[in-house]
Amino acid sequence: MSTADSAYVALLVIHLHFPRGADLKGKRKEISSLKSQLRGRLGAAVAEVGHQDSWQRATLTAALTSGSLGTLTTAVDRVERFVIDRYPEEAWVERHVKSLRDLEH
Repeated sequence: MSTADSAYVALLVIHLHFPRGADLKGKRKEISSLKSQLRGRLGAAVAEVGHQDSWQRATLTAALTSGSLGTLTTAVDRVERFVIDRYPEEAWVERHVKSLRDLEH
């Protein structure tokens, strides 16, 4: 088995909408807490990549990697479930999963 057969990466694009958000400071506090939880509890690398100056919207990316597609899928499911449970009506998540072989072509 080659390395390409056992290396997988997932990128989740997390879209958030805060319809009742009052200000940018409150949104930043909320986003900071979410990023910390995703990193600490779920082992994801997380970055805010969009809408930094908007107080009602945010876009984050979260990255995960594994040597097993099954393990990666389970981890991605946990991250997505955590976000949706925390923001049931304010979040939607796109997931992109690739193998190293996929990325080489």
